[in-house]
Amino acid sequence: MAKAADSGSKRLISLAPNEWVQWVTQRPEVIAKEILGSEFQWISRETDVLVKAYSPTLGDFLVLNELQLRYRKFGLKTPSL
Repeated sequence: MAKAADSGSKRLISLAPNEWVQWVTQRPEVIAKEILGSEFQWISRETDVLVKAYSPTLGDFLVLNELQLRYRKFGLKTPSL
């Protein structure tokens, strides 16, 4: 189940998709053409966002955003990986 902050991040992308794809790609010329639905089989979580983007130099491409927030309470140690 998605956390409220994760779902809020998805909403943030939908409010400013151009700015989001420009920030993610570090390319100011990129524009978001469409936020695609999660009907794709390989997008499994409700917090995943797929954006169809366009750049004059790259053409059309997809940006898959997997948003996760991790936090820990004071006094608890993060398990080592």
